[in-house]
Amino acid sequence: MTGVRIAGVGLTHFGKHPERTGRDLFAEASERAFADSGVSHDDIESLYYGNFMGELAEHQGHQGPLMAEAAGIRAPATRYESACASSGVAIRQAVKDVRNGEADAILVGGAERMNNLGTAGTTEALAIAADDLYEVRAGITFPGAYALMARAYFEQYGGSKEDLAHIAVKNHDHALPNDHAQFQKEISVEQALDAPMIAEPLGLFDACPITDGASAAVLVSDEYAEEHGLDAPVSITGTGQGGDRMALQGRKHLARSPAAEEAAEEAYAEAGIDAGDVDVAEVHDCFTIAEVLALEALDFYAPGEGIGAARRGETTRDGDCPVNLSGGLKAKGHPVGATGTSQLVEMTRILRGDHPNSDAVPDAKTGVAHNAGGTVASATVHVLEVNE
Repeated sequence: MTGVRIAGVGLTHFGKHPERTGRDLFAEASERAFADSGVSHDDIESLYYGNFMGELAEHQGHQGPLMAEAAGIRAPATRYESACASSGVAIRQAVKDVRNGEADAILVGGAERMNNLGTAGTTEALAIAADDLYEVRAGITFPGAYALMARAYFEQYGGSKEDLAHIAVKNHDHALPNDHAQFQKEISVEQALDAPMIAEPLGLFDACPITDGASAAVLVSDEYAEEHGLDAPVSITGTGQGGDRMALQGRKHLARSPAAEEAAEEAYAEAGIDAGDVDVAEVHDCFTIAEVLALEALDFYAPGEGIGAARRGETTRDGDCPVNLSGGLKAKGHPVGATGTSQLVEMTRILRGDHPNSDAVPDAKTGVAHNAGGTVASATVHVLEVNE
C-alpha cells in the first residue's frame, strides 16, 4: 500500500465575502494549492469536494463538476456532504483512493458561501444539520444544542464559563499573525465573560463567526512524488471516521463525543501512534465547549480534565501540546464545507515550518486534524507526519 503525500495546499482569506461566488472562492484556493504543489492540472484524476449548504446559499446543487471547472481540471468530481465535516470526509475518501491505487493525484477541498444569507438566514440553513423532527421543530438551534452539551459537561465534571473564556482568548491570540483568519483581534477573559449571552452558558465569544471561504490540497502517492521530484515533506499516515445518533436526546452521552473517539482510535491505529505522540493539533472548536470535547475524544485528556487545559496554558502556543495555532474555527473562521480541508492546510504548513506560528513548535513531527459534523454526529480524524 502506497503512502499519501500532501503535495500542495491553498486557502482563501476567511471572512465576509458576500460578493464572491463559491466557484470563485474555490478557484482561488485550488490555484494556490496547484502553485504550492508543482503538480500539473492535467495529472489530477479526481476531485473530492466538500460543501454543505450550496442549495440554500447559492441555489446550486451538483457542485462537483462545477468546482472541477473552476479549478481548471477535467476529471471525475464528487461532492461530499456531512455537515461541518464535509471536506474531512472528502479527504478520507481521497486518502483511501491513493492508498489502494485508484489514483496517483487527487485534488481535495471545499468551499462555503454564508454571509449573503445574513445571520437569520444562515442560522436557519445551518439548522438542517440537526434532526428536523426531534430538534429543529422543538426550537433547537446549534448555539442552543452546544449550550445543552456545555451544561451537561459542567454538571458531570465541573468547569465554568471562565474556563471556556480562556479557550476563546487563546484561539484569538493564535490567530493574530494568521493573515487568512477572519478575526486578527486580541480579546481578554473579561471581554469574553462580559459579552452578550447567546445561549446560557455560552456568550458571543464562545461561538465561531459566520464565514465565507475555500480551501484545497493536492494529494499524491509516494511513487508520484518521487517520480516528479516533488518537495512534499508531510504525509497523511492515519484516517478515521466515526458516527453517533443524530439527535442529542438519543445519545448515551452529552458530555462526550463518541464519534470523534472512534475516529481517533482508527486514525491512531493506522498511523501506529497514540495520543502521547501528537505534538500539535487543529480541532473543531465551533463553540468553546467543542474544543474541550475534542481534546478528550482525542485522548489528550481524560474525561473531565480537558476543561482547564487553556487556563493552565497547556494548549497555548507555549504549552506542551498547542491546539488551534491557526486560530481555530473560533477566530480563523468556519466556512462549513471548507473547514476540514482548511485544518489540513494549516497543519501541513505548521509541520513544514512555513506557517506564521510554526516557531511555536519547531521540532513538531506529528499533528492531528479533528473535524466534526453537527453536534458531532459525524467526525473525522487525520494524522499528519513529517517524512523521515
